[in-house]
Amino acid sequence: MSPERTTPVIVAEGLKKVYFDRTVVDVESIVVVPGETLVVLGPSGCGKSVLLRMLNLLEAPTEGVIRFEGREIQGLKGQDRVDVSRRMAMIFQDPLLFRGTVGRNVEYGLKVRGVPAERRTGPAGEMLDLVGLGHMSGEQVSTLSGGEAQRVSVARALAVEPELLLLDEPFANLDVPTRHELQNELKALLCERHMTAVFVTHDQEEAARLGDRILVLDAGRVEQEGTAREIFYQPETEFVARFVGMDNIFQGIVARASAGLAEVEVGGAVFEVATGNGIGQSVTLGVRPEDVTIVPEGEISAPASSRNTFLGEVRGLELSGPLAKVSLECPFPLVALITRRSAEEMGIEAGRRFGARLKAVAVAVIERDGEAVSDVKAPLEG
Repeated sequence: MSPERTTPVIVAEGLKKVYFDRTVVDVESIVVVPGETLVVLGPSGCGKSVLLRMLNLLEAPTEGVIRFEGREIQGLKGQDRVDVSRRMAMIFQDPLLFRGTVGRNVEYGLKVRGVPAERRTGPAGEMLDLVGLGHMSGEQVSTLSGGEAQRVSVARALAVEPELLLLDEPFANLDVPTRHELQNELKALLCERHMTAVFVTHDQEEAARLGDRILVLDAGRVEQEGTAREIFYQPETEFVARFVGMDNIFQGIVARASAGLAEVEVGGAVFEVATGNGIGQSVTLGVRPEDVTIVPEGEISAPASSRNTFLGEVRGLELSGPLAKVSLECPFPLVALITRRSAEEMGIEAGRRFGARLKAVAVAVIERDGEAVSDVKAPLEG
């Protein structure tokens, strides 16, 4: 992050977008500081792309204020609006390339900003080198693969040295290896050039990979904002927990509490949880499937660091590449994610019984008495 600038690059307050009688965005506040990447994460149709277009002045908000570098911009008209827009750059899901060469496409943003031809080729070539396409400047864009075309889009956006880069699911249509490669390249470029970016995606893995902060959006409203660690391991609402892959959600009652630990009764079993909840409170708990360890039934009584151990019967086994998702009945439903090799070595199959272990700090307290939890922060170790 650039140490010289402390004024937020963009601030949105009370931002709302209404189509006819349907509110698609209703966000109280967004602040993006210099040099950071804010990822807006949410399901299809949640309003994240509309939000991005409002920040880019492609769409006018129904209500609210947008400030860019401290200046209110949502009501700008004419040349003032154009001047602000040209200080930003946007990359879309589908590469928007013109007929002609790769080099001419990358130069285009500089051309419309009035940069003379003799001063365009240098920056364009530099950006193509950065995205690994320096040797393709003279190629026709019609010959490019999907990954190459999106690299050209990135190079064109970076060539104008935008103060704010906006990206609307730019890698969604690419195959997985190419997507991961471009994500890593983009992350390196953003860090190297201390760029400020807002990145929209529905992909949780992509959000965790790219975001300095993540804002989770549902039905146009912010469900939670925080680091990847906070979003994935300390979700504040059941929606966030389920959306980011916390497959195990339990309703329970605090039976005992002492010294930062609580015993929560769930479906006839007891969870030990790292929380300060009071006795008698109803709570919603969440456990990520990868935090559940499966052990043979005969080892269930062996000493272990995990405070929670349950005996369950396998109800299902779902194989996916090198991983295996195991569904247990303990008697409550519990899902574990382990390696395929471990599942094969233990002979996991439907009808067999196994032990399931999880640490107290792996159990997230999502809600108390029906209210979202925003102040409960479990330790990161233990």
